[in-house]
Amino acid sequence: MFYCKKLQLITKMAQTLVKLNEHEDQVLTVVKGKYGLKNKNDAIRFVIDKFEEELLEPQLRPEYTEKLKRMEKAGNFKSYNSIAGLRKEIGNA
Repeated sequence: MFYCKKLQLITKMAQTLVKLNEHEDQVLTVVKGKYGLKNKNDAIRFVIDKFEEELLEPQLRPEYTEKLKRMEKAGNFKSYNSIAGLRKEIGNA
């Protein structure tokens, strides 16, 4: 006989108790309904993801750093010795 165990990937998630005022609760309820989310936890995650995409500086996102490293390796950057050289290059574009 062969036995197979099912492997599960368990990710550790932080649990936080959040106190919301009535307006904040209403906003989460609207987000939950508008985007068809299952519960307010999903609504909070959705709002956090949107905040990250739109408001955080790109330099703070790990994907941005990885993209810059790939571009650097591919040689997509050009060095200039002076601002005048850069302006000349831009003027020819």
